[in-house]
Amino acid sequence: MATDPSGDLVLTPLHGDPRSLQEWLTTFHLASVVLDPYTNQSSWILPTAKRILHGFRGAAVRVNFLITCSADEAREFLGPLADEFLVFCDPDRTAVKALGLSSLPAFVFVRGDGKLAASAEGWDPAAWRTVAREIASTTSWSSPTIPDAGDPSPFEGSPAAG
Repeated sequence: MATDPSGDLVLTPLHGDPRSLQEWLTTFHLASVVLDPYTNQSSWILPTAKRILHGFRGAAVRVNFLITCSADEAREFLGPLADEFLVFCDPDRTAVKALGLSSLPAFVFVRGDGKLAASAEGWDPAAWRTVAREIASTTSWSSPTIPDAGDPSPFEGSPAAG
């Protein structure tokens, strides 16, 4: 079951220095799509995740990908998205464990106070829509359409532990 992460959790961006979750939350909330680049499930949801994160680009939230691999592997998996979005690398799955995730892909929203406000695991459009609506409500933003034309059919995720 998804849980509030510790503020001491260190997140390592693809570009920049590692910082604690508390530091990343100083100005903005975090909306993260968590992916395992070694699974089909994460590749199936990538275009949808891109669309959803783009929908929140102007909101008071740091949209990002949290990828369970090294920086080089994240660049290879994400291609140009690695330069388009904030990307955190989690090769040891420390952040995934701290968030209490059991299945990937996942969509999580951590508010500025460090609380996990909403989460969805696997590709369950209704659950992802709930996360998106929580982000929109918190940031006074509009929520993207979920699901939308071209999105995959619902599917279970792969084990988050790898």
